[in-house]
Amino acid sequence: MCPDIETYAPLISARFGLGESVPGAHPAHQLRVRLADRALVQTNPLLTVAGQILSLASGRATASEVLNLAESSPVRMRFGFTDDDLDAITAWVREANIRWGFDPEHRAPYGVDFLHNTWRFGIDRVLVGVALSEDAHAWLGATLPLDDVSSNRVELAGRFAEFVSQLHTTVTALSGTRPLAEWLTILSTGIDALATDSEDWPRAQMLREFAEIQDAAVPVSLRLSDIRALLDRHLAGRPTRANFRTGTLTVCTMVPMRSVPHRVVCLVGLDDGVFPRLGAVDGDDALARDPMTGERDIRSEDRQLLLDAIGAATETLVLTYTGANEYSGQARPPAVPLAELLDTLDITTSQPVRDRIHITHPLQPFDIRNVTPGSVIPGHPFTFDSTALIAARAAAGARAERPPFICGPLPALDVTDVALTDLAAFFNHPIKGFFRALDYTLPWDVDGVSDDMPVEIDALEEWTVGDRLLADMLRGMTPADAQQAEWRRGTLPPGQLGWRRVSELRERCAALAAETRGYQTDDSRAFDIDIDLGDGRRLAGTVSPVFGERLVSVTYSRLDAKHLLQSWIPLVALSAHDHQRDWSAVCIGRARRGPQPLVRSLGRPMDPLGVLRGLVAIYDAGRREPLPLPLKTSYAWAQARRDRDDPELQAGYRWRSGNFPGEDADPAVERAFGQGVWLRHLMQPLRPGEETEGETNRLGAYSARLWLPLLRAERGA
Repeated sequence: MCPDIETYAPLISARFGLGESVPGAHPAHQLRVRLADRALVQTNPLLTVAGQILSLASGRATASEVLNLAESSPVRMRFGFTDDDLDAITAWVREANIRWGFDPEHRAPYGVDFLHNTWRFGIDRVLVGVALSEDAHAWLGATLPLDDVSSNRVELAGRFAEFVSQLHTTVTALSGTRPLAEWLTILSTGIDALATDSEDWPRAQMLREFAEIQDAAVPVSLRLSDIRALLDRHLAGRPTRANFRTGTLTVCTMVPMRSVPHRVVCLVGLDDGVFPRLGAVDGDDALARDPMTGERDIRSEDRQLLLDAIGAATETLVLTYTGANEYSGQARPPAVPLAELLDTLDITTSQPVRDRIHITHPLQPFDIRNVTPGSVIPGHPFTFDSTALIAARAAAGARAERPPFICGPLPALDVTDVALTDLAAFFNHPIKGFFRALDYTLPWDVDGVSDDMPVEIDALEEWTVGDRLLADMLRGMTPADAQQAEWRRGTLPPGQLGWRRVSELRERCAALAAETRGYQTDDSRAFDIDIDLGDGRRLAGTVSPVFGERLVSVTYSRLDAKHLLQSWIPLVALSAHDHQRDWSAVCIGRARRGPQPLVRSLGRPMDPLGVLRGLVAIYDAGRREPLPLPLKTSYAWAQARRDRDDPELQAGYRWRSGNFPGEDADPAVERAFGQGVWLRHLMQPLRPGEETEGETNRLGAYSARLWLPLLRAERGA
């Protein structure tokens, strides 16, 4: 028996009745359990949808609420949404920047009347994206095409738009004041339009419950809040057939006439504040204003139910409550009737029995006390779960030092030709390149759906907006058109606040674009390269765009080492392919300080084929083990070595995390070398074949091999 069965029902269902699906598990998993007295909204899927629709009608229709409704089984069946469809819809909602509200009229009660970030705004972007691509540099009114609607998703876009339209119609109708019959008719019509079920009984039960509510109603106009309260009370948990003596464990609520004698009775969840129940006085109950003796008292009824349940146990009685906070461990008192029961037992026996019958067990199932005889229960262990025993022994055993992620280089891979794109991708993040070679996926942050309208943009969002503005301008859009397109994406704060912010970014991007066009004086060309690396190995790929004899790259980021490296690699390959021409590369980005763009120029190396072979050698080594070659740290080391500075000191500034995360906090670095490792962990002794002039450790050797040729080739801008 449980006073709050809805809280414990998922936990009970997860632990019992698993004998067929989880063979070889704990014997108690094979016990079958029947849950009685559940609320109808938990057992009837259509009534669950009804509750969600009413919640949406009384709220803001946030993105997460509407997506949760779309993911419910009846709605999925009605519109044919598969798991892949829901993933695509979630991506559309995120990319279209839908936050809350169906349209400006739906937002009006909240004092917000603009279209951006509404469902109408996002659905229009999806539907226009069916016909137009974002690359078309065109929009319809305030609608910019969503660029993520592929041709095989056209039909899904239509179903998604129909779902939102039907939901909007239903939510709009569920407003104002009207008689109960009209409310139930609108709600029933909305459920039929939005949901269906493979069986007939859910709809029949829904109509039957609605009819019972209507038959007991009086002809008076009601508001939406009244309807929600009425349905919540009518569809709440109620006593049902308990089906005792059927061979299953029966879990039910504490209601009168349930205390039939049983060998074992368990009362679960007698927490303070939950039991006895707190009876809220109905504002329409005139008698409750002046209660009299003999009138119903819920708390007194619960005390009597506890007494009846105790008397129903013929052999064993088990009562449980949460004795401590699961986070802080702070002790919690039992419910008042349970504390009184313990006091009564102490004074009715010759010796106090509280210490013998009051058992405090640990929170974690793998706690060693659970499997140690006598630690929790006198004479035998608290649990006989073999899995818990194994886990407890492991948790209480000797703690060995965590072994390194990899003890040495993996066996050499087969010697194959190298693609220029693979080489450039590896040096974008050499440590990640090792995991990529193993097809090992590192953890990543999942982009969720936000329900809040943007009122400001953080540094990452600012970079995303700036990068798009710069890309649009380089594709031929005017700064004004690029600003208009960005404003129509819905990523910016509303109104003038967002317009002013994007105006600042536009000026910055326009300066970068103008600086870039100054170096793109010739027509762009693409060069196919095929270079013999020796020993029958070749490097092949395409270098583009090349303007005359110059490679030009631009980034909205502050110009850093990795941007130089991504221009250096194709420059080296191009120079090795055709060493007769004076190839060069120009890198443009934002400066550390000041509004003016920063330009850095690289010339062709003295020995391009030798440099290219050195890069391929690092590439081969980095695919066998994580190299001590974090880009920012290694660049600082090489630059300090060239400038006759202290390389360890300068590299440490880029490695250590302080006010801002350093490279030691990179997930790939933490997985390869450990969390919070010092820079000296990367300064390992040199191995055979890694000797480099002037360096005595692996970090210095690889830094010099990678960066010194680039630094020597740098020209004045």
